[in-house]
Amino acid sequence: MTERLSPRDILTALVSFPTVSRDTNLPLIDWVEAYLTSHGITCHRQLHATDDKAALFAHVGPIEAGGVVLSGHTDVVPIDGQDWTSDPFTVIEKDGKLFGRGTTDMKGFDALAIWAMVEAQHRGVTRPLQLALSYDEEIGCTGAEPLIEAMHQTLPKASAVIVGEPSMMKAVTGHKGGTAFRVHVIGHEVHSSILHTGVSAIMSAAKLINWANEVNAESAATPPSDLAAPFDPPWTSCHVGTVTGGTARNITARDCWFDIEFRVVPGETADAWADRFVARVAEVEAEMQAVHPDARIELDRKYGLPPLAPEAQGEAEAIARRMTGDNSPNVVSYGTEGGHFQNAGYSVVVCGPGDIAQAHQPDEYITLAQFAEGQAFMERLLTHLRQ
Repeated sequence: MTERLSPRDILTALVSFPTVSRDTNLPLIDWVEAYLTSHGITCHRQLHATDDKAALFAHVGPIEAGGVVLSGHTDVVPIDGQDWTSDPFTVIEKDGKLFGRGTTDMKGFDALAIWAMVEAQHRGVTRPLQLALSYDEEIGCTGAEPLIEAMHQTLPKASAVIVGEPSMMKAVTGHKGGTAFRVHVIGHEVHSSILHTGVSAIMSAAKLINWANEVNAESAATPPSDLAAPFDPPWTSCHVGTVTGGTARNITARDCWFDIEFRVVPGETADAWADRFVARVAEVEAEMQAVHPDARIELDRKYGLPPLAPEAQGEAEAIARRMTGDNSPNVVSYGTEGGHFQNAGYSVVVCGPGDIAQAHQPDEYITLAQFAEGQAFMERLLTHLRQ
């Protein structure tokens, strides 16, 4: 595998691996490692605790600190229930677009980053270029922290990170963070005619769901901070996306489950919002247990993603603006692994090809124009790293 593949060839290979987050990504990692190794690039893996997934990272150029990281994720969302008109795991070109699961989110960028690493190896760079490919981004960026820790232990620390989430090649300097809980409310069943002697899990859960409405209204009515003001909405949002439970119309519900998430603006933390929710849960649980001691609420926190805050004279932003010529202010309400990199001491910008509106959609695609613009970005970056 010593041939220098084009970005399009690499994208075709990456999309062919069905790396849905619930499944393994190891065949893709094997392929990437074999390809990079064939060009003399040493690769490193960080294994998931279950050993069925791995992150991959690599370094090209002088063995010194201060390089640039190209950060992407290898997992994609499921195709279940989506009406695709072509094979999701085969790249199909049609009408100036490349169709396939992950073409936009974000194997298009991954392909360009892998191509750039090989080109950097052959052309030579005076400043290091690093690659970081993670797992489990789509379920809360949970693979980012162990990947970053492994990089710190193995490679010289870079100073700037370009996270290639689809931004239409605009420099995005801020995004929301977040956290989420799976909540199980456990009540005590009695006939509804004597409901005061039982505990309805549904009606208790409703107090927590209504709390979400109350905090949203409170946040919306509060003047936003300077960091939050550019976002839409300019406050931390609290959302309940699913709810199930109950046995029958005339029985106080024993069980109720719901999912709640927080999308946290810069200047606030996911942990602080989690603590606030947990405190409200404790109040509701105390009310339940005053009626029946076995009633309780169980919480399963799914992830904690830090926001990405704009940086004053950020190095990564400066690089992205120099490579793209884009000087517009941009923030987004979706999250990326950039918050974890920033928390670990890197300068971070989000800049990648494709439109976020295509992410997770049936017949997902990236336009040929955006893919070409991404390659032009990498060409300019390679020149920058040789200066």
